[in-house]
Amino acid sequence: MKNKILKRLICSLSPLLLSFSLFSFTISNPVNRDTVTNNGYKIKTIIIDPGHGGQPTGTGHFSHGASGSYSYERNVTLAIALKLQTSIEKNMDGVKVVLTRSTDDDVSWERRSEIANENKGDLFISIHCNSLPDKIVHSHGRRISVPDRSGKGVLLLVYGFHRTKEEEAAIGKKLYTDEDFNETDNGGFDPNDPADVILMNSIKAKYRKQSIHLAELINNEFVDHDGRHSDGVIEQGVLVLCHSAMPAVLVETGFINNPDDEAYLNSESGQNEIVDSIVRAITQYKKEAEEAAE
Repeated sequence: MKNKILKRLICSLSPLLLSFSLFSFTISNPVNRDTVTNNGYKIKTIIIDPGHGGQPTGTGHFSHGASGSYSYERNVTLAIALKLQTSIEKNMDGVKVVLTRSTDDDVSWERRSEIANENKGDLFISIHCNSLPDKIVHSHGRRISVPDRSGKGVLLLVYGFHRTKEEEAAIGKKLYTDEDFNETDNGGFDPNDPADVILMNSIKAKYRKQSIHLAELINNEFVDHDGRHSDGVIEQGVLVLCHSAMPAVLVETGFINNPDDEAYLNSESGQNEIVDSIVRAITQYKKEAEEAAE
């Protein structure tokens, strides 16, 4: 039974894996075409994850996230996420948006990934606000904690290689869903089976390339279109990213403890500009991804 499932997966995924191996990461370069017949790949479901939350929902803990002089990350991220949902569904025909939370209630990072995978998301975008910790200065022989408000602009995160096993487990659980065999920690993925390993490595490489490319597209919109400062695209061990079995990006939309960024993040114009930039990037990504699969 498993071999049949694996064979079916390889047949269905191989055209898409091939097309993305030819997928250019530079916006100015034309998308390369191959001779594979169009497999009908479409981006249909996008998961939007508003970072942090207020009251816990059965987790026993919650995280308000970062805070500024008058606002909280959890409120800013939810406001941006709701606007992003509306804009995507308005401007992208046939695309559904699933929010990991739509209220002030907190959702554990484990549940956020589960929501993404259960809804068979094609993309996962987590919205956050950045903040710098207090810095320590020495004055008259004393160590004093002073707020550091020097952070400015955006940052894009993708998951690093050091969480490979966790990523494999998430992908395995997403792929091997047939009820005729028992689910393991890896969801049926067998690291000793060459066919399993080939398929898993192909999917991991595809997701990594797509994650980096989407992050770069979003970053370019922020910098080139909006004129915002950026710290670029970096790898980080973000659990919610590596546990979501799909291309995944975390967007740090600004430093909420910087007065200028805080004002921008809480303004209608600032939130709309962030949303518009992300939607333009997703639109470009979607166009390239679907053309590459033709």
